[in-house]
Amino acid sequence: MSPKILIVLTSFGEIPGVGPTGWYLPEFAHPHEVLHKKATLVIASPNGGKAPLDPNSVKMFESDPVVENFLDTQESLWKNTEKLADMLARVDEFDAIFYVGGHGPMFDLTTNKTSIQLIETFAAKHKPITAVCHGPCVFLNTKNASGESLIAGAQVTGFSNAEEDAVKLSAAMPFMLETELQRVSGKYCKAERDWGVKVVKDRTNGYGGVIITGQNPASAGAVAEAILDVLG
Repeated sequence: MSPKILIVLTSFGEIPGVGPTGWYLPEFAHPHEVLHKKATLVIASPNGGKAPLDPNSVKMFESDPVVENFLDTQESLWKNTEKLADMLARVDEFDAIFYVGGHGPMFDLTTNKTSIQLIETFAAKHKPITAVCHGPCVFLNTKNASGESLIAGAQVTGFSNAEEDAVKLSAAMPFMLETELQRVSGKYCKAERDWGVKVVKDRTNGYGGVIITGQNPASAGAVAEAILDVLG
């Protein structure tokens, strides 16, 4: 039987004073390319329904054939998402959870109580918890049964401060992801060069389940490969 993976998108679509945002196209397109023939995928977002696609990512990756094919053929995936709260009773159906990045998750999923509860439940059941780029922000406020951070002492990665500076959005962020991941985990790591592929696999604190994180858009496909590898 093929594994079943819950993919979570942001519902946050506009940064005040900055403009449209959302989930980042290649961070869903490339994992989908890796996963869709080998796993059953269910897509959810905090609000359900249409999850906002960051238009900047459409423009930036218009020459990527995987991204363009996904954009042209899979629109229903992000326009008809399940409501995240409805997933709480369905955790046993899934083998892993994966959070797509983009700037949107920084504003809604970091503190979303439903998302936090989902992640904590997946971790307690030793199901892989995974995310890419800004997606690892979802782990910052998660706890184990003892009240300790799920990622304390775990090696993690995510969008670096230098990469945020490069896209000129540092001032618009509620916090700097690299800084917070380092503060909470104590073991943030990144690629030798900005925009390089970096995927890290470690154990969650207190449960010993697997946490997989990827640094940036270039790392998205490799995160999906790591998920399949862990699921066997």
